[in-house]
Amino acid sequence: MTATPALGLASPHLQPLLDDIRARRDDLHRLGHISQDIVEQFQKIGLYRAFVPEQFGGGAMTPMEFLRLIETISAADGSAGWVASFGFASKYLSSLPAATLATLYRETPDVVFAGAVFPPQPVTPEGKGYRVRGRWGFGSGCMGASLIGVGVRIEGESGGLPRMAVMPREQVRIEGNWDTIGMFATGSHDLVVEDVLVPEEWTLIRGAAPSIDTAAYRYPTMAMAAQVLAIVAAGVAREAIDEAVKLATRKNSITGAPSMAYRPAFQTALAQMEAQLRSARAWFYEETEAMWDRVSRGDAVATEEVAALRIASTHIARTGADVTRRAFEMAGTTGIFNSHPLSRLLLDALVVAQHAFMNDGTWQSGGAVLLGKTPPPGYP
Repeated sequence: MTATPALGLASPHLQPLLDDIRARRDDLHRLGHISQDIVEQFQKIGLYRAFVPEQFGGGAMTPMEFLRLIETISAADGSAGWVASFGFASKYLSSLPAATLATLYRETPDVVFAGAVFPPQPVTPEGKGYRVRGRWGFGSGCMGASLIGVGVRIEGESGGLPRMAVMPREQVRIEGNWDTIGMFATGSHDLVVEDVLVPEEWTLIRGAAPSIDTAAYRYPTMAMAAQVLAIVAAGVAREAIDEAVKLATRKNSITGAPSMAYRPAFQTALAQMEAQLRSARAWFYEETEAMWDRVSRGDAVATEEVAALRIASTHIARTGADVTRRAFEMAGTTGIFNSHPLSRLLLDALVVAQHAFMNDGTWQSGGAVLLGKTPPPGYP
């Protein structure tokens, strides 16, 4: 009997992958996306099979293991962590019909799925499918995907969770227009579909009930969509703290003043940054473990419990940005050069906190739930 390969944090392939990403940070930035060979290494460590049902060869990874894996990769490079986080996207596919899932994973569970939902484009019913045309923005991870999903709107449907049409990568044109201050190597370009007939069984409602009952599929999909992105900020912040420590212990002041490591202000700030980041992480993973316990037992999940995940996600994303900004400030003029890692880390952390899943509106939605009010569709 062939032994099951170690996946995730236990994979022997992980450390060589992290070393490779660190060594190629500048090259990846110039390229503008995560290269195919790194995507293949993501497959090797089990990223894309993490939440695929075991009956299709899935990796049986827990949310905690997956999130810690994304956090670890994000410390090596924020863009790499962001693209890796879409290994979670197999949970979006969970609302496809069971027969479609069986077809999808017939050859391998390591299917790389990416997509873009907004703005949902109107589709025309045709036979037993829909004629899809349109353009969608923010296609993170699309450059390495073999399967693409796009947001569609069927006449008569309104509000609620968005519908997606899923198709092979070859049927989608990627327009390379991603030009941002941070997370540049995510290659989150526009997706363009000229004229594709998508069978009805290859459409899904993003975040709807899964067609196959597994604990991973029962874990709240939209909450985890926020979690996998938010934890990128924690990885970036950890790297920023480490870079600040390196700077403080290796660099002498040009003025003749004590090096940063001996300055009370630096020592105080460093301790505060550690407290901020570790506290946010502790709460984030505490809520994740509590939710995993609930869905593993098959217990019903209350809106308040899902909102706790969302609030913790916004908090860790914002905390990661705050910690990274403070590390950048502590570096003084050294950090302003594009050649120094802290300049890139700062911009990556700020971009994470700007995402719609972690912006100010998510605080309001979380507060509404705490007050017993109904949040916007898709929030819980």
